[in-house]
Amino acid sequence: MRPRLADWMTPVDRDILEVLHNAGGPHELVLSPRIIAENIDWSRQTVRDHIMALRDRGLIEYYDETGGIYQLSDRGRSYLEGDLDAADLESESE
Repeated sequence: MRPRLADWMTPVDRDILEVLHNAGGPHELVLSPRIIAENIDWSRQTVRDHIMALRDRGLIEYYDETGGIYQLSDRGRSYLEGDLDAADLESESE
């Protein structure tokens, strides 16, 4: 079951988290915004904008800051796995 979106989230945010999580795959992925966009059918700019918000909230983090490569953080993993409720994300400011 997919986690409920926090009030500030859109389907783009969940799609980004899910592609990095790579559910069904043997390993989580580390990807650039361009590659994420290619895999979730959102524009690169939209993905980039949402990545910044997800990073600011601690749901994703840099894998390689110089290369602009991102990975799921422990917090993002907890959210996707249902250990962190969307309500906990709603009470935080941007």
